Amino acid sequence: MINADPSELEKFSALAHRWWDPTSEFKPLHDINPLRLEYIDQRCGGLAGKRVLDIGCGGGILTEAMAVRGAIVTGIDLSEKALAVARLHQLESGAQVEYRLIAAEGLAAEMKDAFDIVTCMELLEHVPDPGSTIASCARLARRDGRVVFSTINRNPKAYLFAILGAEYMLKLLPRGTHEYARFLKPAEVAALARKAGLEPDALIGMTYNALNRSYRLERDTTVNYIATFRRDA
Repeated sequence: MINADPSELEKFSALAHRWWDPTSEFKPLHDINPLRLEYIDQRCGGLAGKRVLDIGCGGGILTEAMAVRGAIVTGIDLSEKALAVARLHQLESGAQVEYRLIAAEGLAAEMKDAFDIVTCMELLEHVPDPGSTIASCARLARRDGRVVFSTINRNPKAYLFAILGAEYMLKLLPRGTHEYARFLKPAEVAALARKAGLEPDALIGMTYNALNRSYRLERDTTVNYIATFRRDA
């Protein structure tokens, strides 16, 4: 059984041709990419020369950016259409990325302890079994490597901002992008990570200012957050 929801794959595959349009449904990903790229670079001791895996890479927005920073990057996804777009953009940009159509669980069986850094951004809230994804990330990271997750907290404020605000009022995302029941509290991610052999390293929030339409990283983790873990050495 593949740890993926067919309806979720279909939903994002239908939009795949718009991945690299910064004014499209993926505009929020383009807007937050510089923030999360810089944070990953700093938190993980630099990207240059590191072996990096981007799980759920989609069209490759973060994947390519990490390669530009000098990382040796592999991007994996289960959407053939998204990967086709990623490879097409790669031809245009010249970014050195290896893209593969494979699940995290499948790659973990092939390449245990293979990566210095594993990123899994905006994916945990879309898979049926986030614990399985987290465990696979842990197996893929080398000893003392870093694993970085970004996802959405589960509380009334997160529902108000991430669903009602982002999808219905501000129309930053298509309606139905997220399901509230699949959101994960930081403590839940941390518990699953510890079970998989990952030790907490850092936690930071990502907030959106609707007035100037900008994002920033800060201590407030009540809606979007980035959690970094270290593989137990």
